[in-house]
Amino acid sequence: MKKHELVCIVCPMGCRLDVIEENGQYMVEGNKCPRGKDYGVKELTNPTRVVTSTVKIKGGLLNRIPVKTNGDIPKGKVFECMKLLDEIQLEAPVKAGDIVIKNIFDTGIDVVTSRSM
Repeated sequence: MKKHELVCIVCPMGCRLDVIEENGQYMVEGNKCPRGKDYGVKELTNPTRVVTSTVKIKGGLLNRIPVKTNGDIPKGKVFECMKLLDEIQLEAPVKAGDIVIKNIFDTGIDVVTSRSM
């Protein structure tokens, strides 16, 4: 039996979770909503994150534009994603929701712009 202590990041409540793993089964305690239980199990079996960052833009009001993944990607790919974003330069005009990287890491998730510029 293994016990893992986590803080749920799904909602602003930040519940302190105890996730007990035994024989491939998971029991979550401390969650105040069902999403906490799902988060606790997922965090131990397949952790993912939404990435928010900026990329360079030429000819815009500012020299960087905010971008984000439109879903969560494997946590182990976050730094690799950031390296890819560092190499990108867009050209204005850009609309919010434009795809910057399609299907990143074959996840079905796109990196999109978060604002127009």
